[in-house]
Amino acid sequence: MTMITRRQALATAATAPFALSALPAMAGGHAMGPSRGNMHQRFALGSFEITTLLVGSRAADNPQGIFGMNVSAEEFAAASEAAFIPHDKTQFFFNPTLVSTGEAMILFDTGLNAGGIKSALGEAGVRPDQITHVVLTHMHGDHIGGLMSDGTPTFSNAAYVAGAAEDNHWRGSGNERYDSIVAPLSEQFKFIDGGVDIAPGVTSVSAFGHTPGHMCYRIESEGEALMLIADLANHPVWSLEKPDWEVRFDADKAAAAASRRAILGQVADERIPLIGYHMPFPGIGYVEVNGEGFRYVPHTYQLML
Repeated sequence: MTMITRRQALATAATAPFALSALPAMAGGHAMGPSRGNMHQRFALGSFEITTLLVGSRAADNPQGIFGMNVSAEEFAAASEAAFIPHDKTQFFFNPTLVSTGEAMILFDTGLNAGGIKSALGEAGVRPDQITHVVLTHMHGDHIGGLMSDGTPTFSNAAYVAGAAEDNHWRGSGNERYDSIVAPLSEQFKFIDGGVDIAPGVTSVSAFGHTPGHMCYRIESEGEALMLIADLANHPVWSLEKPDWEVRFDADKAAAAASRRAILGQVADERIPLIGYHMPFPGIGYVEVNGEGFRYVPHTYQLML
């Protein structure tokens, strides 16, 4: 496993694990317990606490302009009807995830803007300055938007982690959001490959296709595991259940489909939960193999017991 840093040539920095235990522990310790609110849901995973955060939601028309672009209107409508959802409207959700290991508070993605992520964290009883690490699964605008607040870093005590391939893609691309939000923090980032433990029990999983360096993360504690899938699948039916359906926002559609099949197949085989950034809030569910695709089973109460 390799660790890539920018403007640093020391071999130890390139190969040593990124140890979160060296950073300040969460204020108040690891004792919040399960809770739910309008903008958060918290549950235990072994000794970890996982909190999903709702930072935004919006409705949209013409979902086949985004999902299932390579199938007929009739097939799209039939799949929608079978899932009891309309074929001509959809609802988007934006769900960052907070993982408290007891040694660190790791925020995966930051939402559309600073106001949204700060509000959701506040409802969950967490201050931005308590976040020890911010991990970007990829660098689309709805994942990096909360990094800056009025030109200053939202998470004043955080270090930052992102995929090396992802940063290589966006750096120098002329993307205004990257240049104004990510680039000012570049010296504070660690850039990693897949298969890197960024903390004990928190491992990066390469899932390229949605973007060139898109990452999932496997979270594991005391024999319990889940997969944080980020934008691997952006809808429970039109993307997750239909892994070969093309999604407009997938940069490499064939690679994205291959990543969906591989990772969702693993999640189904292990019967572990997943958290999806765009799944209906709280973003938690399960997957089983269903014919040539998958079936999504939303979480109800299993993890709250």
